[in-house]
Amino acid sequence: MGLRKYIAQRIIYMIILLWLALTVNFIIFNLMPGDPVLQYIGKLAGRIDEARLQEIRAHYGLDKPLHERYLLYIQHLLTWNFGRSYYSGSVSKIMTERLTRTLELMGLSTVITIILGILLGVVAAYKRGKATDTVLVVGSLITYSVPIFWLGWLIKYFFAYTLHWFPAGHIYPDSWVGNWPKDIFTYIAGRLYHLALPTLTLVLFSVGGWILLTRACILENITEDYVITARAKGAKERTVLLKHVLKNASLPIITSVALSFAFMIGGAIITETLFSYEGMGLLTWNAIQQRDIPVLSAVFYVSTLAVIIANFVADLLYGVIDPRIKYG
Repeated sequence: MGLRKYIAQRIIYMIILLWLALTVNFIIFNLMPGDPVLQYIGKLAGRIDEARLQEIRAHYGLDKPLHERYLLYIQHLLTWNFGRSYYSGSVSKIMTERLTRTLELMGLSTVITIILGILLGVVAAYKRGKATDTVLVVGSLITYSVPIFWLGWLIKYFFAYTLHWFPAGHIYPDSWVGNWPKDIFTYIAGRLYHLALPTLTLVLFSVGGWILLTRACILENITEDYVITARAKGAKERTVLLKHVLKNASLPIITSVALSFAFMIGGAIITETLFSYEGMGLLTWNAIQQRDIPVLSAVFYVSTLAVIIANFVADLLYGVIDPRIKYG
């Protein structure tokens, strides 16, 4: 099978998988107990007549038969028409604003985590059996095992409430409201100042997993024949690890990297809620509490699409990184 045929086949699989995911989401949302309209109007439920309730249902398309709602649901999501939130207006506008903020936070923390985790994982493998390896492995297990909300609260208490080095939350200084800085450097500095603690929380929580993964991948391949040959030719241990072992052991790492960037879309619900960071994670959390189905549908669709595309990209990168993998 050639590369073109492989790509065409994978695209067909992606379309089928996306359709199945959307169908499952539609079923889940429609099997949820209760009436979303009554949830939406809240305490006014007893004071609104039936005619007004029907108008609200018609406005959100809830008066149509289930099969019509399903077809409209698929059509709207595929055409990027996410409709209107029950509480916040246009879903597309809300998500565009929140997604930008989430990509800033998750992009920064993910890049730092991946680079730091892979480098420290190589160091742990290079120093295997020594004190450095023990410290890195134990530290990784501790930070990777503790609940992220507990880790975030410690960081917030120590750096924000005790030392007063960083703000406890939000995405920019309160003084900027109605008075945005004109200097781009002032703006970037202010945003980074508020990104510091949530980024530190995400990095400390996630870096241990990358250290353990990289270390395991290297140690699994370090006894292969090509490694012994490289050592026999007089190559330094550091060169063997970086140039030979890491490259051939990188397939699981590539998959994890691709999925990490895909999961950035969904944000970090706990971290964003803890630091009052108005991104996709906090948007999802509020939508769950309010049963804001249009927002949840859009979030799940975008997240699903990102994961499917990331897996496809990772599969293509396998052939670039490892010449042993052929598509034809």
